[in-house]
Amino acid sequence: MQGIICYYSGSGNTKLACRYLASRIDAVSFEFADITKGKPADFGVYDIVGFATFTDAFGLPHLFQSFLEDLPIQGGKPAFVFNTYGSFSGRTLSTLAALATAKNFTVVAGHSLHTPESFPPMNILGVGSHAPSKQGLKAFNRFIEHLADLLRELQKGQPISHDRVHIGFLNSLLPSFPRTTSRFLMGDKSVDETRCTECGVCTRVCPYAAIALDPKPVFDEARCYGCWACYNHCPEQAIHTTKLKSGGYYPHPNAQLREKLRS
Repeated sequence: MQGIICYYSGSGNTKLACRYLASRIDAVSFEFADITKGKPADFGVYDIVGFATFTDAFGLPHLFQSFLEDLPIQGGKPAFVFNTYGSFSGRTLSTLAALATAKNFTVVAGHSLHTPESFPPMNILGVGSHAPSKQGLKAFNRFIEHLADLLRELQKGQPISHDRVHIGFLNSLLPSFPRTTSRFLMGDKSVDETRCTECGVCTRVCPYAAIALDPKPVFDEARCYGCWACYNHCPEQAIHTTKLKSGGYYPHPNAQLREKLRS
């Protein structure tokens, strides 16, 4: 069986979780599609489709929501959804499931995984640096085992039905903020020209094409959605914001998460 996981991962946490999940499901050979590089041309060649993203302001990142909304209507293709989050998952998972269902995917399973915080203002405080807990990792593994069981049934030709995705009472109470909230929480950006080497990393990692080199980075704040990718990934730590000058960097999964999610 063939599967594909469409993911958006700013810090690498979500990508790592995708690869961990795929490594533990023998019935399916998974491909991975980074949605910042475009969308798959045809889901018809896959038996199962996964959608995975991080949580942004208690909901979906603007980029992932646009990706799902632009997909063509499907014919009941089985799909699963999961998200990573640093502090609160909010309505990310239920929104993922609802948007996939609206495109006529049959959502068969969903899960939210607590991972280290990649939002610099919170990461600087050490919030969630050791996530997931033992219980959280066990719950993620149970989700993967459940998904593997469903896919074995599918492999045998047995139909698998839609499953209602649960997000918990507290997460259901959290408001869905507009996507511009993240841009506000980040603030306007500037460059320390004494540090900047004009390497272009910030332009390459920006998923919204909001940065150009001239020859130093120039930020188009109207296009920015406050994902912090440029700030986190600048090798010289030369990018500052009006809300945070330095610190809290999270360019890739930390060592303990890599150990826990070792494929």
